[in-house]
Amino acid sequence: MDIATIIGIVGGTVAIGLGVVTSGGSVGGIIDIPSVLVTVGGSYSALFIVASLKQALGLFGVMGRAFKTFDYNERDLIQKMVTLAEKARREGILALEEGLEDLDSPFLKNGLRLIVDGTDGAVVRSIMESEMNNVEARHMAWIGVINAWAGYGPGFGMLGTVIGLIGMLNNLEDKSSLGPNMAVALITTLYGSMLANWLVAPFANKLSSQNAKEMSVMEMSIEGVLSIQAGDNPRILALKLLSYLDPKTRKVVEGDVLKD
Repeated sequence: MDIATIIGIVGGTVAIGLGVVTSGGSVGGIIDIPSVLVTVGGSYSALFIVASLKQALGLFGVMGRAFKTFDYNERDLIQKMVTLAEKARREGILALEEGLEDLDSPFLKNGLRLIVDGTDGAVVRSIMESEMNNVEARHMAWIGVINAWAGYGPGFGMLGTVIGLIGMLNNLEDKSSLGPNMAVALITTLYGSMLANWLVAPFANKLSSQNAKEMSVMEMSIEGVLSIQAGDNPRILALKLLSYLDPKTRKVVEGDVLKD
């Protein structure tokens, strides 16, 4: 469970609630079901025009990934690659075939199988990069749909405000209702802003960060596989892969993989 996402949602709820109360209003005063229907329902319905039925219906499952943490275990990956490089230099590339099924990463396993089969390095890179690019393309397609929803939220909020203003102007003879009707009309603008800037766009950004991390690990795997095929010294391979880590993590891992 990604606690940061929970903190963001709960913190946003508290901040908005306190802002309403301290400004002299009430939480109940910003709750309006018709405004929810126009803003949330309308903007979500627009996604069925932009995206496929599968994407529009599966959107919430994808957004649910923002509540999960993913450990790509770069530390173990580097140590494993160094061990494989040592084995390949000592026993030859074909020796790597034994134990391939024990690897957790299908991406790394497929890459190593290619070099065990004697595939040319350029072809190995092309195949692995093609898979990586296609994985990222699928991720970005989902993220694009989420960003589209964030973009439509304020527009439908404004649409709801215009609808409310039209209703208010049609009843100008009732002076006492002008204030309350104006407040209700503006609520949809509030909902549109909340939908885009608090709930939807941050989810897209969180998923983009997860994607970037996964792509970095896949790039590490490609670099490691090609380095093993080239017969690089395990220390050189380790230095290549350590460059993908942040300074703090790198310092910890260096002590394990760069032992003399």
